[in-house]
Amino acid sequence: MMNNSDAIHFETRVPVREVMQSHPTTVDVGETVAGAAQIMCRDEVGSCIVLQNNLPTGIVTEEDINCKVVAKDIKPSSIQVSEIMSTPLITIGSDRLVGDAAAMMVKHRVRRLPVVENQMVIGIVTVRDILTVATEVNELLADLIEINREEEYAMGVCDRCGDMSDNLSRVDNLMLCPVCREEEQLL
Repeated sequence: MMNNSDAIHFETRVPVREVMQSHPTTVDVGETVAGAAQIMCRDEVGSCIVLQNNLPTGIVTEEDINCKVVAKDIKPSSIQVSEIMSTPLITIGSDRLVGDAAAMMVKHRVRRLPVVENQMVIGIVTVRDILTVATEVNELLADLIEINREEEYAMGVCDRCGDMSDNLSRVDNLMLCPVCREEEQLL
């Protein structure tokens, strides 16, 4: 059995540029909420980055539209995105690591980070993008563990009968006790 000091530490060095979505949806600071919503629907996204003089200044999300406009019964065509956008805009550089992006999201309690280079928006990374990478890494780790798993264990639970055994062995991807191994050979 492993204790905490024996735990395997696995770190990925994946830059944000590898997982970001390029060409994020943007709107001008003077756009109406209705116009922004139409653009978000067209692009099938849940947010748009607000630009002022082509520089990122804020972000408008579906939640902003729902909570700050719809819930208050404000006509979306009568209000500009600048009045409801979240600002200051929290951004990340494309050379930063996915782990940095995740830490920033937690720290600032945001689900999307515009990716910038030379003050220009080049992409966006979302919680979903990070979870996709995490899932892929976890699947790879599970595969590595499986192919490097010891064939015999001193003690454990039989995968077939559920009984404790001090003599498990792997048979067709199952850890079996001596009784179940014998039954398997008879089949």
